Amino acid sequence: MILKSRFAAPGYVGAVLLAAVVGFALIAPSIVPGDPLSQSLVKSLAGPDAAGPFGYDHLGRSLYHRLAHALRLSPLIAVAAVLTAGAAGLALGAVAAARGGWIDRVLALVADSLLALPGLLMILIVLAIVPGTALGFWAGLSLVLWVEFFRLTRATARSVLASPAVQATRLLGFGPGYVFRHHLWPEIAPVMLTVGAFGMATAIMAIAALGFVNVGMRAPIPELGLMMVELLPYWREAPMALLTPVLAIFTLLLSLILIVGNRS
Repeated sequence: MILKSRFAAPGYVGAVLLAAVVGFALIAPSIVPGDPLSQSLVKSLAGPDAAGPFGYDHLGRSLYHRLAHALRLSPLIAVAAVLTAGAAGLALGAVAAARGGWIDRVLALVADSLLALPGLLMILIVLAIVPGTALGFWAGLSLVLWVEFFRLTRATARSVLASPAVQATRLLGFGPGYVFRHHLWPEIAPVMLTVGAFGMATAIMAIAALGFVNVGMRAPIPELGLMMVELLPYWREAPMALLTPVLAIFTLLLSLILIVGNRS
């Protein structure tokens, strides 16, 4: 009953969609073995067959296998960036709320300064230093995403740390670790999970958007935005080939939004 009350129908739908996407990314290459980089111009824009269940792109590469690898790459970068940003934002937000004074002001100034810059610009600056790599996306997205975790942690921690329960805990001699585990984390965990899901959706959209304008991953790496821009000139000849990465990213984002909406 508790599980049902906390996770309504849209959340279940989102979880099922997300599980389907992750399952496809992990299992699909084992069901139909193949190479996402293998080219065969004879099969250029050809329809589905046993070796390529989703058909082929303009270079005769299997869309089935390219999609499976693309659905591993973007979510993996997004998860790594969200975990890094979440850890940094949580730690810095808790320190700012606990210490206050000049430490709080300096951290808030840094966060506000980064918040004033467009997120894609920050990622582009990092990609200019480390171009076309997962490392560049991870670093750029982490720099953008940690600010929201920091602001929410700082705001929540201020009220929690000033509560009578925390003051009583400190008087009894318990340390910062105990206060974090038993008072701060239970209050902030739901917010962190919601922001994390939003952050993953933001990261996946940013990776696809930059790939679509050819400043993201470099060909021939399978990436959703790059697949779309490669197939766009052939939308008349093979519309389903173009729709394949579009539907994949739509399903992925929809699943995250449904889960986040349910939690909100």
